[in-house]
Amino acid sequence: MDQTLTDRIRERAYEIWVASGRLNGAAEHHWLAAEREILDAPQTALAAQSPMVKKSRRAPRAAGKRK
Repeated sequence: MDQTLTDRIRERAYEIWVASGRLNGAAEHHWLAAEREILDAPQTALAAQSPMVKKSRRAPRAAGKRK
């Protein structure tokens, strides 16, 4: 598993732990739930979250004003 994916799973598992009231003893359950969510996500959602995808910084053109 690549490091980026592992980091995303770790972060999601932490969010699940916090949302469940920070109860100890369920780390494996939280990890598996996070892993399942991330790996089952559609590839388009994964690509949108990827740091390798460049996002345009240009402002969108106003509708009807083409040059």
